[in-house]
Amino acid sequence: MMNSLHEGAPTLIRREDYAAPAFLIDSVALTFDLDPAKTRVLNQMRVRRNPDVPAQALRLDGEDLNLARVLVNGAGTSFKLDGQQLVLENLPEGTEPFDLEIFTTCAPASNTQLMGLYVSQGTFFTQCEAEGFRRITYFLDRPDVMASYTVTLRADKATYPVLLSNGNLVEEGALEDGPNGPRHYAKWVDPHKKPCYLFALVAGQLVRREQKIIARNGQEHTLQIYVRAGDLDKTEHAMNSLMASIAWDEARFGLPLDLERFMIVATSDFNMGAMENKGLNIFNTKFVLANPATATDVDYANVESVVGHEYFHNWTGNRVTCRDWFQLSLKEGLTVFRDQEFSMDMVASASARAVKRIEDVRLLRTAQFAEDAGPMAHPIRPDQYQEINNFYTLTVYEKGAEVVRMMQTLVGRDGFARGMRLYFERHDGQAVTCDDFAQAIADANPDSHLALLLPQFKHWYSQAGTPRLHSQGEYDADAQTYTLTLSQSCPPSPGQPVKAPFVIPVAVGLLDAQGQDIPGTARTVVLSDTSASVVFEHVPSAPVPSILRGFSAPVVLQHAYTDAELLTLLAHDSDAFNRWEAGQRLALRLALAAIQADGDVPTEPLDSAYMDAMRAVLQAPQLDAAFKELVLTLPSETYIAEQLDMVDPQRIHAVREAMRLQLATALQTDWAHTFESHHDNGAYRPDPVSSGRRALVGLALHMLCLAARHSGDPVWPGKAYQRVKDAGNMTDRFQSLSALVSSGHELATAALERFHARFQREELVLDKWFALQAGAPDHGGHILPMVQQLLTHPDFHIKNPNRARSLIFSYCNANPGAFHRADGAGYTFWRDHVLAINAFNPQVAARLARALDRWRQLAEPYRSAACAAIEHVAAQPDLSNDVREVVTRALAD
Repeated sequence: MMNSLHEGAPTLIRREDYAAPAFLIDSVALTFDLDPAKTRVLNQMRVRRNPDVPAQALRLDGEDLNLARVLVNGAGTSFKLDGQQLVLENLPEGTEPFDLEIFTTCAPASNTQLMGLYVSQGTFFTQCEAEGFRRITYFLDRPDVMASYTVTLRADKATYPVLLSNGNLVEEGALEDGPNGPRHYAKWVDPHKKPCYLFALVAGQLVRREQKIIARNGQEHTLQIYVRAGDLDKTEHAMNSLMASIAWDEARFGLPLDLERFMIVATSDFNMGAMENKGLNIFNTKFVLANPATATDVDYANVESVVGHEYFHNWTGNRVTCRDWFQLSLKEGLTVFRDQEFSMDMVASASARAVKRIEDVRLLRTAQFAEDAGPMAHPIRPDQYQEINNFYTLTVYEKGAEVVRMMQTLVGRDGFARGMRLYFERHDGQAVTCDDFAQAIADANPDSHLALLLPQFKHWYSQAGTPRLHSQGEYDADAQTYTLTLSQSCPPSPGQPVKAPFVIPVAVGLLDAQGQDIPGTARTVVLSDTSASVVFEHVPSAPVPSILRGFSAPVVLQHAYTDAELLTLLAHDSDAFNRWEAGQRLALRLALAAIQADGDVPTEPLDSAYMDAMRAVLQAPQLDAAFKELVLTLPSETYIAEQLDMVDPQRIHAVREAMRLQLATALQTDWAHTFESHHDNGAYRPDPVSSGRRALVGLALHMLCLAARHSGDPVWPGKAYQRVKDAGNMTDRFQSLSALVSSGHELATAALERFHARFQREELVLDKWFALQAGAPDHGGHILPMVQQLLTHPDFHIKNPNRARSLIFSYCNANPGAFHRADGAGYTFWRDHVLAINAFNPQVAARLARALDRWRQLAEPYRSAACAAIEHVAAQPDLSNDVREVVTRALAD
């Protein structure tokens, strides 16, 4: 049984209990003799007592290690093992450094958790964040212990010709032959001190793309991307993204690349998206590999974003890191903000920037707002946890980014850049806190709202939940003034029944009756009290308020807009986000009315005003295609469910499907014109304009196939099938396949078979193939039996996280209409696979367990069946701490 599995009650870690380390580690020399079954690790450390902490024993973390030797200053010493810690008491007195040598072995080939040192398809990889380094050697496995690393890797040359670690390669050469033939070594030195969670090594048979660049200061750097043979043609976009990231960070924030070389390595067995190990980023292949034949426009955008994100960590996370894991948003929220800004700066037009912003907000509101309202709700800086892996959440990342964005709003773009400079001047090379970051931004802008309200602004760090922003307007025709009254509240969260007021920047503007901006009314109102009013003068007629422009704060806006006002905003608002938001509000209003109405689901839930507005959007020549696609995409079933106190997933699904069919049939002529006028068979380009056209064409084809399924017209399904056969890029091909599958057309079966036959050797494409089927609309309850059948498919491998996510997660987490079955069979499926995956990869199992976070909001019979499934999981005696924390919190009152 794995050491990480449940052994009595899990320990609750509290932020308030933080204490500085009793010992500091100045330098680490690691020597690895790499062998899949038994890797030998020699760990030679230079250690000293922390003079600021009372004298105590040295307690080193370790997990699944075989301890062979412990030496202090070259001599044997007494030690003991206390649970998973190596305890040394007889150490030199005083604060002078001493040498500590530890020799251990581990078994990477049997490490199915993919944490620490493991083997994937014959290649060694590491993943040490958050607490994986203790699975490599005994160590002070905490982020505030920063040391200099020298790493020597030794291995069979034929099997492991490439030997990589952090920093600079200073020496390599041959060793004496081993039993399997020639051996060799490589020695790496990292010039920067780092915490152990940023350690990395890679050894295997890999090929590389290499690029030399010259920085602004004239220094040359080597960029390398390592992949398996056969994937090199899919690395050009990742390399271009890396070069763009380096140039952007130096131009925007004055942060240069600080290493002679920067390496990216891709693996298909990875629990996360990517990891920012200093100078040696290890990536999930999903976020590195892309060419037009195998990757969609979304894949191209994700590669650019994730490559940027991990590179930006080189400063925000690596050069300045977290004092403790409660400060995780210090690096993750800040770096998500930076990668969002990078992606927006990479596009030329304001419209494309707006599309990116809308996409980011849609993710936040659909998934993170749900997290805020559930049992795992926590502030972006949590106060306690049982298992840190469970706090790599959308709250820490996406909401954390919104908090940083509000800082930039409050101090301005230039002011934020000043704050970043001060942050690095103060803290370069240190492990610090969220408070340190906020203080630096405020101190660099002493007259800003942020500086004046900093203690209150930091409620965003300490309070969970999504604030409600209530607004009400009153027009005085005689005085020609408009008074907008804003107030705030926040629902209770676990352990936080009452919340103090937040600091909320609210970007507003006023539109006249013709939809034009009223001059002088655009401003950002900073709400810091429970309520406040702002008066707009020289307003000649009753206006339509445009509130929370650009989604200026992560809140739920509650304003009693009339349908007419929303239609005005949709047609005319100069703020693209609020224009999109108006359409979403109209659709949501109609969906909720149909869901909450008595009797059967109406066949036409959408009214004529909404249909006319959507037709106008589709026909508008001045609107970009990408923006049209966003406006014409209905709110998701998950987002609709979040607006309800009691959730009937099947009724929500039925209503949304009726809305989709009505849009498809009523606008059929317009969809056909859109398809014919926008599809482009020229050379593939992943730029925003081309991608937007393909996105709109894909939506049109979905709608045309849906309408055809009900009318029996064979033309459009036939065109979709033909595009599956001969499309010139994966975006068009996969959209066409998806149109057939999501419409439930009979041609879908043949199209799926043809697609699989063509791409059966492309792992990332097969992930799409599995996910498409598991996420399809459920016509007659057929999705679960199909998913169960796909579990036995020769290409399904449950121990590969990408493949498990593509099938099991797509069904449980992303297909509510199919998952929430009245017979409870979906919950039984969830239960069985949480337990199955828990046995070999607790991290992945815990993420799957989150699918039933909101079970209490379900109507019967779903609620009782979901509760029984959660209770069954919670009752297992050998449950990992990762999963136990999730299900225990879900069951808590």
